[in-house]
Amino acid sequence: MPSMELLLAFVVTTAIFAYIPGPAMLYAAAQTMARGRWSGLMATLGIHLGGYVHVFAAAAGLSVLFHAVPVLYMIVKFAGAAYLVWLGISLFRAKAQGAGDLPGIGVKSGRRAFFESITVEVLNPKTAIFFVAFLPQFIDASAAFPVWLQFVILGTIVNLMFSSADIVCVILAGVLMARLKRSSMAQRAMQRVGGGVLVGLGVHLAFQKS
Repeated sequence: MPSMELLLAFVVTTAIFAYIPGPAMLYAAAQTMARGRWSGLMATLGIHLGGYVHVFAAAAGLSVLFHAVPVLYMIVKFAGAAYLVWLGISLFRAKAQGAGDLPGIGVKSGRRAFFESITVEVLNPKTAIFFVAFLPQFIDASAAFPVWLQFVILGTIVNLMFSSADIVCVILAGVLMARLKRSSMAQRAMQRVGGGVLVGLGVHLAFQKS
């Protein structure tokens, strides 16, 4: 596995991505407000399972390419670092969004929310881009574990952490969404701090040896 320093950077960066309010959290909260906690939890489960499609796709495809074309590993690494910087800048400059920006979601059963959420996650190109760009930053090609297994392990950790954030959002949906509505300044400050940290990590990872 990667070094402890690299793993620490991985955990910190993943936590930032997971717990800054984003589309998945807002979607889970909207499901909860539309149907109740059970529907929100089922939606979160659907998003979680759909995420593994991207994890295994990244592991199966990129591991083979990295072994066959070592230069591609470095290209993806620097591209991913640039992607982190871009995301950080985007967060820093983004306008605060509240619950009122969510598209309307009608009343759905928990089962329907579950299957719809799987489909939404599997067909979300941003999730695929995220795993392809993010995970290689923390892969050590010289480690004892093969590259594909590192992808699966780290991808699973990412998926679990994102789902933990979604569950917290479901449980505290009412309070959280009310606070975001009332305090756009607080959300703006959160975005700026998170954006600054992501830019710093992107620059650091770009010049760090694997």
